[in-house]
Amino acid sequence: MAKTRPGVASKIKPGRKELDSYTIKGTNKVVRVGDCVLMRPSDAGKPPYVARVEKIEADARNNVKVHCRWYYRPEESLGGRRQFHGAKELFLSDHFDVQSAHTIEGKCIVHTFKNYTRLENVGAEDYYCRFEYKAATGAFTPDRVAVYCKCEMPYNPDDLMVQCEGCKDWYHPACVGMTIEEAKKLDHFVCAECSSDDDVKKSQNGFNSSPADDVKVETKRRKR
Repeated sequence: MAKTRPGVASKIKPGRKELDSYTIKGTNKVVRVGDCVLMRPSDAGKPPYVARVEKIEADARNNVKVHCRWYYRPEESLGGRRQFHGAKELFLSDHFDVQSAHTIEGKCIVHTFKNYTRLENVGAEDYYCRFEYKAATGAFTPDRVAVYCKCEMPYNPDDLMVQCEGCKDWYHPACVGMTIEEAKKLDHFVCAECSSDDDVKKSQNGFNSSPADDVKVETKRRKR
């Protein structure tokens, strides 16, 4: 299966009927409109495509088709994969398509970015999306996101970061001269710019878990 050119899903043609659900062949997993699914790629060496089901329909011969909206992986975008893109990051595209339901291999969950960062464990079926992507132009929405650390990069949830108790900015251990192992042992952290500020007060609650979360818990890397 290959992704075809973008196009708006057509209306139901005569002899076709809309379905409420579809059971993935060889499984008991039920797919409904709005679910995210894994679809078989044309190249067996590539990971499955990810799509959101917009509509399910069957023709007079009971051949089931799914109208889907594709998610793109960073490496499939015009700009390619960048340092801040996580391993499970996807972009919701404006690329619509119609595929045979037989190409569906399984179901998955595409979380919001914030909800993904709150997961205690990331399973094979877990992905996240923080950008919408226009396939023809390579444009993203939103076109700007918050940046952190000396390197001024957006947050990658695969990377451990520590928060300065003074300026509240987040830092990669390597950018402040620490190893990941050293960072994990910290109870408190103050960056070089804030370390001479006598007004910096050390919190007794540790760090926020990530730049995407306001709850104060132990600093950690996402488990995968």
